[in-house]
Amino acid sequence: MQNRFQVVKNKTIRQEVLTGERALFQGDGLTIYDTIFEDGESPLKESRRIDLHDGSFKWKYPLWYCRDITVEGTTWFEGARAGVWYTDNIFVKNSVIAAPKNFRRCNDLRLEHVTFTDAQETLWQCKDVRLDHVTVNGDYFAMNCENVTAQDLILNGNYGFDGVKNIEIRNSKLLTKDAFWNCENVTVYDSMITGEYLGWNTKNLTLVNCSIESLQGMCYIDHLVLKQCRTTNTTLAFEYSTVDAEIIGRVDSIKNPTSGRIVCDEIGQLIMERDKVDVTQTTISAAQIDSRCA
Repeated sequence: MQNRFQVVKNKTIRQEVLTGERALFQGDGLTIYDTIFEDGESPLKESRRIDLHDGSFKWKYPLWYCRDITVEGTTWFEGARAGVWYTDNIFVKNSVIAAPKNFRRCNDLRLEHVTFTDAQETLWQCKDVRLDHVTVNGDYFAMNCENVTAQDLILNGNYGFDGVKNIEIRNSKLLTKDAFWNCENVTVYDSMITGEYLGWNTKNLTLVNCSIESLQGMCYIDHLVLKQCRTTNTTLAFEYSTVDAEIIGRVDSIKNPTSGRIVCDEIGQLIMERDKVDVTQTTISAAQIDSRCA
């Protein structure tokens, strides 16, 4: 059967308005400037070696099953939902993405100076991801990703990084309830984390020089490490976790850690229930403990 889509290769495109389904289907070696992809699904599906500059996507599925893509100064409007799926080796910078459900099952993804205004269910099941000065507003960001590095990330949205493996975050602000659930090998440096139920059911969570605020945070964790962290307004922490914690200042309350070591200046309430945990397995050192519950 003859392909009804004309394949465009090795061409520079400037200031066009492209409409219709698969407008540049299987494009190869294209450099595209100041172009609007308007009404029409999948305009660049199965494309290769594409450079996009200062354009916009206004319709669904613009970059599916693509490879070797560079995007700069481009806007995904709200209608460009599910924008980039099953795509490998893509670099997006200085861009705004206003559509949800972007970046699924992508490999070798780099985002630099990118703003997500509606990041609901974005960045799922991607591998080898680098985030640099990315701002995110939306729930369920980065679910089930592997091998992620992030610096200067601002995340405002609940359930961030569920099921992630091998992630390192630096100099970031994370405003996210239920962050880092069901993860393996998470390290966060020099960051602020605020939100309830931080880190449940995770293995190998390390926080270094972080400011933490969390109700029932850092519970049910296998190998939790805190180094020179602050835990303002953090209550019922460490329940059923194995802990190695060095905390600056006060922890409002600690409940039933499974084992390990906790060093801090002050504890508001220490709850160690002998019928729930073996209290001899945890060493707690604090200059002041306001109250105890056994």
